[in-house]
Amino acid sequence: MRIRWALALVGVAVSGSAHAQSLAGQFPARILAAHNAERARAGVAPVFWDGALGAAAATYARQLAMTARFQHSNRQARRGTGENLWMGSRGAFSIEAMVAGWTSEKRWFRPGIFPNNSRTGSWDDVAHYTQMIWPTTTRIGCAIASTKRVDYLVCRYAGAGNIDGRRVP
Repeated sequence: MRIRWALALVGVAVSGSAHAQSLAGQFPARILAAHNAERARAGVAPVFWDGALGAAAATYARQLAMTARFQHSNRQARRGTGENLWMGSRGAFSIEAMVAGWTSEKRWFRPGIFPNNSRTGSWDDVAHYTQMIWPTTTRIGCAIASTKRVDYLVCRYAGAGNIDGRRVP
């Protein structure tokens, strides 16, 4: 299996092309814009880029790509940090479309006390979205790693969201 590695601090797989390097430079701004647009709609403060979170996300994105296993990292290994994962066909989705997958969970969301925030009755139907708009989250770092066929996006959030008993706007 051939792996295209993620650039740790900016979180985008880079080849030698000028276009790929341009995308690498745009990655933090684009992922922040996608998150902060939704946070503004929810009435919560914007998040800021954190290079250490980006590096941790890159490490885990590479692990997902190497193992072809799509599952959350061990919570004990990332204490105090939330995590959103996305997977899709390599090169078929823009950064904004990847994040929009999480944002689409808004259709099932209802404000209130977590985990009672889903119109479906299942908190995991809105967990990506609630992490995105969690009011005490202030920093994010994200990365993409790819195999020949699949892109893996990992975003890490500090402080972590989806805490039982806390209000989500």
